[in-house]
Amino acid sequence: MSHLELDKLKVARVESQPYSYTIVPGFLRPDSVARINATYPKIEKGGSYPVESLEAGMAIKEVIDELDSAEFEAMIAEKFNVELAGRPKMYSLRGYTRAKDGQIHTDSKDKIITVLLYLNENWQHAGGKLRLLKNGHSVEDYVAEVPPDNGTLLVFKRADNSWHGHHPFDGPRRSLQMNWMTSEGSKGFHAIRHKISAVVKKLTTA
Repeated sequence: MSHLELDKLKVARVESQPYSYTIVPGFLRPDSVARINATYPKIEKGGSYPVESLEAGMAIKEVIDELDSAEFEAMIAEKFNVELAGRPKMYSLRGYTRAKDGQIHTDSKDKIITVLLYLNENWQHAGGKLRLLKNGHSVEDYVAEVPPDNGTLLVFKRADNSWHGHHPFDGPRRSLQMNWMTSEGSKGFHAIRHKISAVVKKLTTA
């Protein structure tokens, strides 16, 4: 059974202001969200974690396989009018947000497209809702706010003005991030940084 509601993505509108983005609520099926949370890896520290260490039986692995498909790539390429064939992809998981996270940023220039898939169930907190911003200095000046729950998909094209951030939240907050990268070198750099970060966090909790 497929986890992704690709038909919803197919008809989703891509907004152009202040930068190109689309939001697809319920991109994951409700039963998929439940399965993902039931088998999600134990992540109790902030930062990004590589997906290579995921174990068999974790539903999020199946979701990654579907995101890795040529069909999903073709949809994103068409919607955002960008060539993605042959571009390297990078995945990372988050399971915990720190109070210092969510500061306004645009994403690094070696990222072409950012995909965020939110995995929490029924987000009830005021903080932690990602806002797509009109500028780089005010989290209150936004065009859209995305609750990080129930399989909502956010995709945006990285640009010099692709500002985003959220109000502080400290606690469990699950998401999967996928990026198409400009080169294998940039993908490798980020992957190594995430692996080192994960090892350090593991040591500090031992």
